[in-house]
Amino acid sequence: MTDIDADFGALATKLRASTVRVVDERGRGAGSGIVWNTDGLVLTNAHVVAASSALVESAGGASARARVVRRDPARDLAALQVDDSQALVPAEIRDSNSLAVGELVFAAGNPLGFVGAVTAGLVHRSSSRWVVADVRLAPGNSGGPLADAQGRVVGINSMVARGLALAVPTAEVAAFLGSATERRLGVTLVRVGAREGGRRITALLITAIEPGSVAERSGLLLGDALVGTKDPRRETTLDVVRGGQRLRIALAWPEDARAA
Repeated sequence: MTDIDADFGALATKLRASTVRVVDERGRGAGSGIVWNTDGLVLTNAHVVAASSALVESAGGASARARVVRRDPARDLAALQVDDSQALVPAEIRDSNSLAVGELVFAAGNPLGFVGAVTAGLVHRSSSRWVVADVRLAPGNSGGPLADAQGRVVGINSMVARGLALAVPTAEVAAFLGSATERRLGVTLVRVGAREGGRRITALLITAIEPGSVAERSGLLLGDALVGTKDPRRETTLDVVRGGQRLRIALAWPEDARAA
Protein backbone atom coordinates (compact mmCIF):
# COMPACT_ATOMS: atom_id res chain seq x y z
CA MET A 1 0.00 0.00 0.00
CA THR A 2 1.36 3.42 -0.96
CA ASP A 3 1.27 6.52 1.25
CA ILE A 4 -1.43 7.98 -1.02
CA ASP A 5 -3.58 4.86 -0.56
CA ALA A 6 -3.14 5.05 3.20
CA ASP A 7 -4.00 8.75 3.30
CA PHE A 8 -7.11 8.23 1.19
CA GLY A 9 -8.16 5.29 3.35
CA ALA A 10 -7.79 7.34 6.53
CA LEU A 11 -9.75 10.23 5.06
CA ALA A 12 -12.54 7.93 3.87
CA THR A 13 -12.75 6.36 7.32
CA LYS A 14 -12.99 9.80 8.92
CA LEU A 15 -15.78 10.92 6.58
CA ARG A 16 -17.77 7.69 6.94
CA ALA A 17 -17.68 7.96 10.73
CA SER A 18 -19.55 11.30 10.61
CA THR A 19 -21.87 10.43 7.72
CA VAL A 20 -25.25 8.92 8.54
CA ARG A 21 -28.09 7.44 6.54
CA VAL A 22 -31.33 9.43 6.85
CA VAL A 23 -34.57 7.54 6.17
CA ASP A 24 -37.69 9.61 5.59
CA GLU A 25 -40.60 8.42 7.71
CA ARG A 26 -43.10 9.00 4.92
CA GLY A 27 -41.45 6.23 2.96
CA ARG A 28 -40.13 8.52 0.22
CA GLY A 29 -36.65 7.05 0.25
CA ALA A 30 -33.37 7.71 2.00
CA GLY A 31 -30.46 10.09 1.77
CA SER A 32 -27.40 11.02 3.77
CA GLY A 33 -26.65 13.38 6.65
CA ILE A 34 -23.74 14.87 8.58
CA VAL A 35 -23.28 14.71 12.34
CA TRP A 36 -22.73 18.41 12.98
CA ASN A 37 -21.83 18.55 16.67
CA THR A 38 -21.56 16.56 19.90
CA ASP A 39 -25.15 17.43 20.87
CA GLY A 40 -26.66 15.09 18.27
CA LEU A 41 -27.45 17.69 15.61
CA VAL A 42 -27.55 16.20 12.11
CA LEU A 43 -27.66 18.30 8.92
CA THR A 44 -29.18 17.08 5.67
CA ASN A 45 -31.15 18.42 2.69
CA ALA A 46 -34.72 19.60 3.11
CA HIS A 47 -35.78 17.42 0.17
CA VAL A 48 -34.49 14.31 1.98
CA VAL A 49 -36.96 14.60 4.89
CA ALA A 50 -40.59 15.51 4.23
CA ALA A 51 -41.97 14.40 7.62
CA SER A 52 -41.45 15.93 11.06
CA SER A 53 -39.13 13.08 12.04
CA ALA A 54 -36.76 10.61 10.42
CA LEU A 55 -34.67 7.56 11.20
CA VAL A 56 -30.93 8.17 11.45
CA GLU A 57 -28.55 5.24 11.00
CA SER A 58 -24.94 5.73 12.10
CA ALA A 59 -21.88 4.35 10.34
CA GLY A 60 -21.65 1.67 13.04
CA GLY A 61 -25.14 0.42 12.29
CA ALA A 62 -26.96 1.96 15.26
CA SER A 63 -30.28 3.64 14.51
CA ALA A 64 -32.21 6.35 16.35
CA ARG A 65 -35.25 8.48 15.70
CA ALA A 66 -34.61 12.18 15.06
CA ARG A 67 -36.87 15.24 15.16
CA VAL A 68 -36.78 17.86 12.40
CA VAL A 69 -36.04 21.01 14.40
CA ARG A 70 -35.46 23.39 11.49
CA ARG A 71 -35.91 23.30 7.75
CA ASP A 72 -35.47 25.75 4.90
CA PRO A 73 -36.49 24.52 1.42
CA ALA A 74 -35.01 27.65 -0.21
CA ARG A 75 -31.59 26.70 1.09
CA ASP A 76 -32.46 22.97 0.79
CA LEU A 77 -31.37 22.43 4.40
CA ALA A 78 -32.89 20.58 7.32
CA ALA A 79 -31.59 20.13 10.88
CA LEU A 80 -32.42 16.96 12.80
CA GLN A 81 -32.04 16.44 16.54
CA VAL A 82 -31.06 12.96 17.70
CA ASP A 83 -31.69 12.60 21.43
CA ASP A 84 -29.66 9.41 21.79
CA SER A 85 -26.43 10.59 20.19
CA GLN A 86 -23.88 8.31 21.88
CA ALA A 87 -23.17 6.40 18.65
CA LEU A 88 -22.68 9.57 16.59
CA VAL A 89 -19.25 11.00 15.69
CA PRO A 90 -19.28 14.74 14.89
CA ALA A 91 -17.61 15.99 11.72
CA GLU A 92 -14.86 18.58 11.54
CA ILE A 93 -16.24 21.72 9.86
CA ARG A 94 -14.33 24.25 7.73
CA ASP A 95 -15.57 27.69 6.69
CA SER A 96 -16.35 27.41 2.99
CA ASN A 97 -15.33 31.06 2.48
CA SER A 98 -11.70 29.88 2.61
CA LEU A 99 -12.21 27.33 -0.18
CA ALA A 100 -10.21 27.88 -3.39
CA VAL A 101 -10.91 26.83 -6.96
CA GLY A 102 -8.91 23.72 -7.84
CA GLU A 103 -8.87 22.26 -4.34
CA LEU A 104 -9.27 18.51 -4.03
CA VAL A 105 -12.59 17.58 -2.41
CA PHE A 106 -14.35 14.35 -1.46
CA ALA A 107 -18.02 13.41 -1.28
CA ALA A 108 -19.30 10.74 1.09
CA GLY A 109 -22.77 9.25 1.30
CA ASN A 110 -25.02 6.35 0.44
CA PRO A 111 -25.64 6.54 -3.32
CA LEU A 112 -27.99 3.94 -4.78
CA GLY A 113 -27.87 1.97 -1.53
CA PHE A 114 -24.07 1.69 -1.38
CA VAL A 115 -23.39 2.72 2.21
CA GLY A 116 -20.28 4.80 2.84
CA ALA A 117 -19.27 5.42 -0.77
CA VAL A 118 -16.56 8.08 -1.26
CA THR A 119 -15.66 9.89 -4.48
CA ALA A 120 -13.12 12.62 -5.26
CA GLY A 121 -12.92 15.65 -7.55
CA LEU A 122 -11.88 19.29 -7.83
CA VAL A 123 -13.64 22.52 -6.91
CA HIS A 124 -14.84 24.34 -10.04
CA ARG A 125 -16.47 27.31 -8.32
CA SER A 126 -17.32 28.46 -4.81
CA SER A 127 -19.85 31.18 -3.98
CA SER A 128 -22.25 32.12 -1.20
CA ARG A 129 -24.87 29.83 -2.78
CA TRP A 130 -23.02 26.75 -4.02
CA VAL A 131 -19.75 24.90 -3.92
CA VAL A 132 -19.51 23.38 -7.40
CA ALA A 133 -17.21 20.38 -7.88
CA ASP A 134 -16.71 17.56 -10.38
CA VAL A 135 -17.36 14.79 -7.86
CA ARG A 136 -19.74 12.02 -8.85
CA LEU A 137 -23.10 12.05 -7.04
CA ALA A 138 -26.12 9.76 -7.31
CA PRO A 139 -29.48 9.43 -5.53
CA GLY A 140 -28.68 8.77 -1.87
CA ASN A 141 -25.75 11.22 -1.76
CA SER A 142 -28.10 14.12 -0.96
CA GLY A 143 -27.39 15.56 2.48
CA GLY A 144 -23.93 14.02 2.76
CA PRO A 145 -20.64 15.85 3.20
CA LEU A 146 -18.38 17.49 0.68
CA ALA A 147 -15.01 17.67 2.43
CA ASP A 148 -11.47 18.91 1.79
CA ALA A 149 -8.31 16.81 1.73
CA GLN A 150 -8.12 16.93 5.53
CA GLY A 151 -11.63 15.57 5.89
CA ARG A 152 -13.12 18.90 6.97
CA VAL A 153 -16.65 19.44 5.71
CA VAL A 154 -17.01 22.43 3.36
CA GLY A 155 -20.52 21.76 2.04
CA ILE A 156 -23.64 19.60 2.06
CA ASN A 157 -24.22 17.80 -1.23
CA SER A 158 -27.58 18.80 -2.68
CA MET A 159 -27.95 18.16 -6.42
CA VAL A 160 -26.29 17.67 -9.81
CA ALA A 161 -26.34 20.22 -12.62
CA ARG A 162 -24.64 19.68 -16.00
CA GLY A 163 -22.74 16.77 -14.52
CA LEU A 164 -21.29 18.79 -11.64
CA ALA A 165 -22.07 18.40 -7.96
CA LEU A 166 -23.68 21.33 -6.13
CA ALA A 167 -23.20 21.53 -2.38
CA VAL A 168 -24.61 24.06 0.09
CA PRO A 169 -21.56 25.87 1.56
CA THR A 170 -20.86 25.55 5.28
CA ALA A 171 -21.00 29.36 5.55
CA GLU A 172 -24.61 29.13 4.39
CA VAL A 173 -25.27 26.31 6.87
CA ALA A 174 -23.94 28.55 9.65
CA ALA A 175 -26.36 31.30 8.57
CA PHE A 176 -29.19 28.74 8.51
CA LEU A 177 -28.41 27.52 12.02
CA GLY A 178 -27.96 31.05 13.33
CA SER A 179 -31.23 32.43 11.94
CA ALA A 180 -33.26 34.03 14.70
CA THR A 181 -36.52 33.36 12.87
CA GLU A 182 -37.28 30.08 11.15
CA ARG A 183 -38.26 30.83 7.59
CA ARG A 184 -40.57 28.39 5.84
CA LEU A 185 -41.79 28.52 2.27
CA GLY A 186 -44.60 26.13 3.07
CA VAL A 187 -44.02 23.70 0.20
CA THR A 188 -43.30 20.02 -0.34
CA LEU A 189 -40.39 19.38 -2.70
CA VAL A 190 -39.32 16.34 -4.70
CA ARG A 191 -36.01 16.13 -6.55
CA VAL A 192 -36.63 15.65 -10.28
CA GLY A 193 -35.21 16.24 -13.73
CA ALA A 194 -36.63 19.26 -15.58
CA ARG A 195 -36.30 20.84 -19.01
CA GLU A 196 -35.26 24.42 -19.58
CA GLY A 197 -34.73 25.79 -23.07
CA GLY A 198 -34.30 22.33 -24.55
CA ARG A 199 -31.75 21.10 -21.98
CA ARG A 200 -32.27 18.81 -19.00
CA ILE A 201 -31.41 20.00 -15.49
CA THR A 202 -31.91 18.81 -11.90
CA ALA A 203 -34.53 20.70 -9.90
CA LEU A 204 -36.82 20.54 -6.85
CA LEU A 205 -40.44 20.10 -7.95
CA ILE A 206 -43.20 21.72 -5.86
CA THR A 207 -45.81 19.01 -5.22
CA ALA A 208 -47.81 20.72 -2.44
CA ILE A 209 -48.29 24.29 -1.17
CA GLU A 210 -49.61 25.16 2.29
CA PRO A 211 -52.60 27.56 2.32
CA GLY A 212 -51.58 31.05 3.45
CA SER A 213 -47.87 30.20 3.20
CA VAL A 214 -45.07 32.39 1.86
CA ALA A 215 -45.07 30.23 -1.28
CA GLU A 216 -48.78 30.86 -1.92
CA ARG A 217 -48.49 34.60 -1.24
CA SER A 218 -45.52 34.82 -3.58
CA GLY A 219 -47.35 33.22 -6.49
CA LEU A 220 -45.56 29.88 -6.61
CA LEU A 221 -47.63 27.14 -8.28
CA LEU A 222 -47.87 23.37 -8.12
CA GLY A 223 -45.52 21.97 -10.73
CA ASP A 224 -42.99 24.81 -10.49
CA ALA A 225 -39.43 23.48 -10.47
CA LEU A 226 -37.02 25.27 -8.12
CA VAL A 227 -33.62 25.66 -9.79
CA GLY A 228 -31.87 28.40 -7.81
CA THR A 229 -31.98 31.47 -5.61
CA LYS A 230 -30.72 35.04 -5.75
CA ASP A 231 -29.30 36.80 -2.69
CA PRO A 232 -29.66 33.62 -0.56
CA ARG A 233 -28.78 35.30 2.73
CA ARG A 234 -31.98 37.31 2.45
CA GLU A 235 -33.73 34.83 0.17
CA THR A 236 -35.56 37.55 -1.72
CA THR A 237 -36.13 35.60 -4.93
CA LEU A 238 -36.37 32.08 -6.32
CA ASP A 239 -35.57 30.93 -9.84
CA VAL A 240 -38.18 28.44 -11.06
CA VAL A 241 -38.87 26.67 -14.33
CA ARG A 242 -42.56 26.87 -15.32
CA GLY A 243 -43.74 25.51 -18.65
CA GLY A 244 -40.15 25.18 -19.86
CA GLN A 245 -39.32 28.82 -19.12
CA ARG A 246 -37.23 30.21 -16.27
CA LEU A 247 -38.96 32.78 -14.05
CA ARG A 248 -37.73 34.79 -11.07
CA ILE A 249 -40.25 34.90 -8.22
CA ALA A 250 -40.00 37.53 -5.47
CA LEU A 251 -40.72 35.96 -2.08
CA ALA A 252 -43.23 37.65 0.22
CA TRP A 253 -41.38 37.03 3.50
CA PRO A 254 -42.76 38.56 6.70
CA GLU A 255 -40.74 41.57 7.78
CA ASP A 256 -39.21 39.82 10.81
CA ALA A 257 -38.02 36.89 8.65
CA ARG A 258 -36.68 39.19 5.91
CA ALA A 259 -34.42 40.97 8.37
CA ALA A 260 -33.09 37.84 10.06
